Amino acid sequence: MNVNPEQVRNELMAHGLTRAELNNDPILQFQQWYELAINTELPEPNAMSLCTVNAQHQPSVRTVLLKLYDARGFVFFTNYHSRKAQEIEQNSQVALLFPWVALARQVQINGCAERISTAESLKYFITRPRGSQLGAWSSPQSQVIRSRSILEAKVAEIAQKFAQGEVPLPEFWGGYRVIPERIEFWQGRDSRLHDRFCYRRNSTNPDCWEIDRLAP
Repeated sequence: MNVNPEQVRNELMAHGLTRAELNNDPILQFQQWYELAINTELPEPNAMSLCTVNAQHQPSVRTVLLKLYDARGFVFFTNYHSRKAQEIEQNSQVALLFPWVALARQVQINGCAERISTAESLKYFITRPRGSQLGAWSSPQSQVIRSRSILEAKVAEIAQKFAQGEVPLPEFWGGYRVIPERIEFWQGRDSRLHDRFCYRRNSTNPDCWEIDRLAP
């Protein structure tokens, strides 16, 4: 597909975003924007910033990849001993950001992160390239290591260990689902007069969402 992201960006900024064109379901609205980001051939459109806060109220942020999403929420995978996972265990409230800068768009998500089932993690794990499967077993994620050679030696050891069969799912590796409570769609406009719409779960009916326009 021959797509000009700059042209798409200019068209989106000129058109803007109105309440009338928003889907009442923020997940379906996200799907529409996400598919456009994919079709515009942005590099890694599923890259999202994940912000966590530890027990001392210190925030940290990193980029992870969205692997699954549906009405239940947004799923990424990690080592359960990693810094992000440990902070989620201390404080399950997290924030996500999809920074589609090339399209002058952002999606911000606030919600609660919880582990997905082992069955769900396994279903995804078996689709990963073998090298990534071996990497999940080999890396003591977020821990201090003396050199890369130590990591490479561990990969070689694990590759030998599982040389004769499938690589099993590590018990310390799996997914988190971010269950959204707030989702904001941000469309850039000229003169910094951006269009912003915020979905919030209805306090009495969690299946319904209230939508408000926010000032830029």
